[in-house]
Amino acid sequence: MATVDSDQPTKIVVMFGPPGSGKGTQARRLADELGYIQISTGDLLRSAVEAQSTLGLIAKATMEAGGLVSDDIVLALLKERLAEPDTQAGVIFDGYPRTVAQAKALDLLLKRSGQRVGKVVELKVNDDELVERITGRHTCADCGEGYHIRFKRPKLEGVCDVCGGTRFKRRADDTAETVRTRLSEYYEQTLPVLSYYVPKGAVSTLDGADSVDEVFADLMSVVSAKSRVDT
Repeated sequence: MATVDSDQPTKIVVMFGPPGSGKGTQARRLADELGYIQISTGDLLRSAVEAQSTLGLIAKATMEAGGLVSDDIVLALLKERLAEPDTQAGVIFDGYPRTVAQAKALDLLLKRSGQRVGKVVELKVNDDELVERITGRHTCADCGEGYHIRFKRPKLEGVCDVCGGTRFKRRADDTAETVRTRLSEYYEQTLPVLSYYVPKGAVSTLDGADSVDEVFADLMSVVSAKSRVDT
């Protein structure tokens, strides 16, 4: 097993975290700061379906039939996206890989182009805090701006800061019971992926309960640190 050292900021980052941990927010902020591309498989699938590409049509048919899009289709979409020039600056994977099989497949895909996962960042948050975060979320029904009953209330109660709308909505599945079910699924299905990356020296765990700015500062330190990863 070879060890790769680099004094450059990590070019391939994988963000991990349970629902409500803020990994999507941090991934977007990191992408903006470093000029990286944020890749979410959900976004890839939606784009492929909208574009009516060959892979998109296959994925659409699968989803309309109530099935799960296969790993092979997702990997093919990733291969296409990673071949685009804008990914050369750096990539942040948000919510992928979700299984050890996907992690191994991603490693092989990256290796073919001389790349590798440099940093795997886990945002850790207490379950009770996650339940409070998710069940308190709501959005403006007109423009989609997000709010929270505790962490982000409109400046004027009942009026959206962005568009002035007065109608708000919540996701039907943002209940405490559903959130705890989703957390259980995360621990059972996704956390084993971290065990796959740990021996490679790639994993860093951050306290996701800190403020957004504090977490981002820690994230920047991790990504900017010298990388020493076994391949």
